[in-house]
Amino acid sequence: MSKHTVTRAELSEAVYQEVGLSRNESADLVEQVLGAIDDALVSGQNVKISSFGSFVLRDKGGRIGRNPKTGEEVPIEPRRVLVFRPSQVMKDRINASLSGKDRA
Repeated sequence: MSKHTVTRAELSEAVYQEVGLSRNESADLVEQVLGAIDDALVSGQNVKISSFGSFVLRDKGGRIGRNPKTGEEVPIEPRRVLVFRPSQVMKDRINASLSGKDRA
């Protein structure tokens, strides 16, 4: 399994190679798309990208936790967490790549 992480610069370069925009336009496009996703999530909306997956916000209530070293009880504040749920298409592509069926 690869430990490589795809960066914004690599996404911009991929847009440049595939679409043919200039490098600056490609970088701006990537930033605009990521910014739109970010803005939607910050405003409390879920984001669904067809054939890719969904970014879903979940509210977690407050609770009492425990420090594992000392055993001391510690209050954990309510918070909002972000969860990514891949689409079935994405799951199928990932699993197909494990079996060597999909090299796209």
